[in-house]
Amino acid sequence: MPELPETETIARDLDGALRGAVVSSVHVTRPDVLRAVTAAALGKRLAGTVVCSVSRRAKSIVIALARDDAENISIDSSMVAVPERLVVTPRFTGALLLDGMPDDAYTCIRIVLTDGRVLRYHDVRRLGTVALFDAPAFDAWSAALGPEPLDPELTDLRFSGIIRGSSRAVKSILMDQRRLAGVGNIYANEALWRAGIRPSRSGRTITLARCAALLASLRAVFTESIALRGTTFRDFRDAYGERGGFADKLQAYGRAGLPCTRCGTTLKGSHAIDGRQTVWCTSCQS
Repeated sequence: MPELPETETIARDLDGALRGAVVSSVHVTRPDVLRAVTAAALGKRLAGTVVCSVSRRAKSIVIALARDDAENISIDSSMVAVPERLVVTPRFTGALLLDGMPDDAYTCIRIVLTDGRVLRYHDVRRLGTVALFDAPAFDAWSAALGPEPLDPELTDLRFSGIIRGSSRAVKSILMDQRRLAGVGNIYANEALWRAGIRPSRSGRTITLARCAALLASLRAVFTESIALRGTTFRDFRDAYGERGGFADKLQAYGRAGLPCTRCGTTLKGSHAIDGRQTVWCTSCQS
């Protein structure tokens, strides 16, 4: 499932390519991916809008749109009063692809631009979602999510409060989108390995200093993965259909049974935490 680095990669690609582009028409072939809007309403509300920006919130890509003839429209990332936001959450097999790919059975939505380009939402298993929110609905959706790990306003003390405020396993806390936005299974494993913290350890037992180390590790692994355009094992593709390059850099996720690159101990694997694969080193994570 695309996590913060993968959706950040897509958002940056599309922000550079789509700012100022105008939507000509929308064609929905798989309406079951839609949320908070019908196929007919999506086409009506998007036609004639201009893309103000493309950003990311948690594991979703957010396309901000306004009417082409609206007064005071601002084509920048600090725009105000943007009336519509298209929120795409790719989940396991979803992808936002800009040209370079013909329609097929997995094309769910086609957004045709006035310059002839086509933005496609492509999803093999159709577990991802596409929602259209007005400003109040978007604010409510965003407010239900936790802070962003890369936000400089997320201090060590605030992050410590998030972790130490629950007795659940620290890995489970990291992946709770209501507490912290954008962290999924891959990067929770990686950050905990880097910080030397056992994934099953109760959040309440982790000191402020170790919480600070965990936040630093989380930010470092995100930054490195974004630089390599995310992690692709099978499904993830960027906006141009290319694979991410971070998979070879993983030190924990997917390496159960292999030696720890830090101490040489064989890494353990389990699905005991939330039914997801957890990999850790019994020697250097405590």
